[in-house]
This record gives sequence, structure tokens and C-alpha cells, in this order.
Amino acid sequence: MAESRRRLRSSTVVLGGMGVLAAALTSCGSDPDRRCVDRDSYDHLNGYKIVADRSCTSSGTTPRSPGKGGGTRTDADWYYDADVSDGYADDGTFSRSEAVDRGGFGCSGSGSGGG
Repeated sequence: MAESRRRLRSSTVVLGGMGVLAAALTSCGSDPDRRCVDRDSYDHLNGYKIVADRSCTSSGTTPRSPGKGGGTRTDADWYYDADVSDGYADDGTFSRSEAVDRGGFGCSGSGSGGG
């Protein structure tokens, strides 16, 4: 009788662990971590300047606020699986499929950023 209880408990633990693993994988999905960046802002020390998520539209180009320059445009695009520091993103890729292929899943960070 004790042996059957032991088996039941160990199988319950295994099944419970599988459920937790399945839930974790499902919640992560296959979307890599991404940041909206200005492609024209690359700095060799810092990387790309992170901009507001709303700047990353389907066309990838949105107007900036008019200023001295008379309203220049920013070339904003999603930058995937990057190292983020002090408002800059570096060592990532603009290719979503490449980010997924190299294992960049969206569980490590907030998923999106920008202001």
C-alpha cells in the first residue's frame, strides 16, 4: 500500500511539473523582446536610441515634433533581442525571424519599451 502511495505522489509531482513548464512556455510565446529604435541614431558606443513604441508604425517612418528643423522624420523600426542600457539598444537585430532563431524569447524582459 505504501508503495502505491509513493508512486502516486511521484507521478503527481511529475505531472504538476509538466503543467508548470507548459504554462511557462505558453506565456513566453515565440515573440522576441523588442524595442522601438531610431535607425538613424546609431552611436558606436551606445547603439540605437530607443524611441516611443508608437513611432514604430507599419511604414517604419513617423514625423517627429516640429522644432528648429521644421519637423524632421525619424526612421523608427523594431529592434529585437537587444541589450538595453540608458535609453539605448545594442547587439540586437532588425529581423524578427533571426531573433527567434537565435533563441530570443520574450520572457527575459518587459517585452517592449520606449517612452
